[in-house]
Amino acid sequence: MNRILHFPPRLNATADLPSSKSLSNRALLLAALSGPASQIHRQSDCDDTQVMDRALQLREPAIDIHGAGTAMRFLTAYFAVCRGEEHVITGTARMRHRPIAVLVDALRSLGADIDYEAEEGFPPLRIRGRQLHGGRLELPADVSSQYISALLMIAPILTEGLTLCLLGEVMSRPYIDMTLELMKCFGARPVWVDAQTIRVDATGYSPRVDYTVESDWSAASYWYEMVALTADPHSRVRLPWLFRQSLQGDARVQQFFEPLGVKTVFDGEHGEVILTKQPLTQAQTQTPLRLDLSGQPDLAQTLVVTCAMLRRPFHFTGLRTLRIKETDRMDALKLELRKFGIELGIIGDEALYIDTYPDGVPVYNGEPISTYDDHRMAMAFAPTAMVTPGVAIAHPEVVSKSYPHFWDALDAI
Repeated sequence: MNRILHFPPRLNATADLPSSKSLSNRALLLAALSGPASQIHRQSDCDDTQVMDRALQLREPAIDIHGAGTAMRFLTAYFAVCRGEEHVITGTARMRHRPIAVLVDALRSLGADIDYEAEEGFPPLRIRGRQLHGGRLELPADVSSQYISALLMIAPILTEGLTLCLLGEVMSRPYIDMTLELMKCFGARPVWVDAQTIRVDATGYSPRVDYTVESDWSAASYWYEMVALTADPHSRVRLPWLFRQSLQGDARVQQFFEPLGVKTVFDGEHGEVILTKQPLTQAQTQTPLRLDLSGQPDLAQTLVVTCAMLRRPFHFTGLRTLRIKETDRMDALKLELRKFGIELGIIGDEALYIDTYPDGVPVYNGEPISTYDDHRMAMAFAPTAMVTPGVAIAHPEVVSKSYPHFWDALDAI
């Protein structure tokens, strides 16, 4: 089934965003580590958070996390420290081909009992929980931040705590900092010893009964895209439960979209963000947008599609993790932009760019946009219908992974 999109000429909306998946999943794990008195308010209702919550509540011998990469990594570390429990964690076919050896090897070095049930280096995993000793651990700094966060969150309950040394350039540091700040909310005392080293003492956790999750800045990015692409000069979008002081690295979307003509205003009294469209000069629209997205890789698809539809030259780096997400997002973007007559340049596993465009507006060839079982492909391409009405999105249901009510929100405008 396809969803065919037509937008009205005016854009004036209040969008109820999902709660942050990144914050929800971390908070749920920290609550489980700190004891039953901890309560999480406004947790996300997306698929990824639901499978995480279910696994922590039911603690079944066989756990299917479907396509939730965050749950796979966080739960692997969590169940490794649950003494006396044994679990097999598996997922979709794609999940069973997403590498996890870096995390498993790290946990084994701390004393974990984990076996591969099928192919070496990939899920499913059999995990037998035990007390882990901790100590000093070295990891390549450019691995997924979810591996690093998984290890950090269990660190306070290791007998020796954990000193984590990251070798090389640290990737996705905003996600690591988010994890450390949330750990502090639950009583842990992690510290950056230096630019490459994090120390977490064996303090355990304290229950937190009032942690409230803010809305998801990644989900907000699609509304930024709509404001950037609409022809309505008076467009106005209100996004509740977003705050200036945010732990989410993707809050930088406000800076990234400013040169694309979107202004962000924080309304502290009502606890919301207001987006409006700002005019750009011809010189501004022709200036290439250059961004390092190593700390915000989940914004890459939104930014690539926005620039492509605006005919704005760009060069985005720091994208090596895009190859191992729900799909190979680099190749997926390249294939789908061709349906608008746009050729995306790719440099290895690091960069995406477009230097020049043919004259005129993009021309959509009518083929449905393939989503590759990737929620962000569906949501990043949906606003293209503001430029070329009638864009069809294949398998629109994939948005449930992170933004279950996305289509309802679009229907409302």
